[in-house]
Amino acid sequence: MKKYLIVLLGCIILVPSFGSVFVYVSFKLEQQEIVKTICVQRKMVFNTCNGRCELQKSLKKYDDNEKKMQNNLKEKTELAYILNTSNKTFKLLEPIEIKAGFSARFDNKPVSVLTETFRPPSLFI
Repeated sequence: MKKYLIVLLGCIILVPSFGSVFVYVSFKLEQQEIVKTICVQRKMVFNTCNGRCELQKSLKKYDDNEKKMQNNLKEKTELAYILNTSNKTFKLLEPIEIKAGFSARFDNKPVSVLTETFRPPSLFI
């Protein structure tokens, strides 16, 4: 069941990228009807257009719609950046003083080195 859900969600994500393919397929399915009714050159005896003028209009319309959607998305993104500004003021804190009697010094060499491997107690084994 999970595999089918993954495939379905993957297809849903990829659908917008195949928009022009869907326009072309729908044109090919209805091409004869378009040539008879909508085509500009439908009354000509030797019609060389075969409805391609309508296909070009549909593709142009789809591209314009895509650009409009991208512009709307870009405007919303810019608006979100503008709305997220803040006017917070920060106040400075006084620095922490280092005490003179600090016992841990890192400039000296170590006093001893442990060469044994740590073994936990065998009480719980």
